[in-house]
Amino acid sequence: MKLAALVSGGKDSIYAIHLAKKEGHTIECILSMLPKRQDSYMFHHPNAAMTKIQAGLMGIPIITKKTEGIKEKELSDLKALIEEVKDKIDGILTGAIASNYQRQRIENICKELKLKCISPLWHTDPEKYLNELVENRFKVMITGVAAYGLDETWLGRIIDKKAIQDLKSINEKCRIHLAFEGGEAETFVLDCPLFSKEIAVEKAKANWTGSSGTYIIQSYTLKDKA
Repeated sequence: MKLAALVSGGKDSIYAIHLAKKEGHTIECILSMLPKRQDSYMFHHPNAAMTKIQAGLMGIPIITKKTEGIKEKELSDLKALIEEVKDKIDGILTGAIASNYQRQRIENICKELKLKCISPLWHTDPEKYLNELVENRFKVMITGVAAYGLDETWLGRIIDKKAIQDLKSINEKCRIHLAFEGGEAETFVLDCPLFSKEIAVEKAKANWTGSSGTYIIQSYTLKDKA
């Protein structure tokens, strides 16, 4: 099918593109919502504007739309964005794993617009998924944390085998979702097989409130792959 991918910049939406392409689908374009609020119910906030860089590295056209990020009202903004491309595609690709809140709302929009909704990560095992990311050479950086057990030391940390083991230990004590589907953390993909170059962070700012925080990329370079 010809798909438009909803991309936040994080691991789930980019890995969904990886899986969809392996299944033979064509990604016609990337759709990215840019919320003005950090507490958007639907959309990823930290470094969201950098989805344009990721799209360029994948050679896929991108269309972005700003939203105030107000609960439910932001769905109208998403629908308007999808309507811009609905006549050129067969369906919408999402990185939903376990969040019925997000998946149901996207599916409802797709039904209204007579489009398929494809979610290749739906109900995937979170530990298996994190290990697949590492094995498939996805370089994923944590850019936001908002859960008990995750402190400021996780901001800017790369998800590798050690990080996965540490997350498992935290999960045993605090019952977080290992893939952060409960909003425990947010991520940004710096490199993967889909990218022509790696995004190398030169400068970033950690903002920590005492119980949650974000990691905002302020400058970067594009590095040739080894």
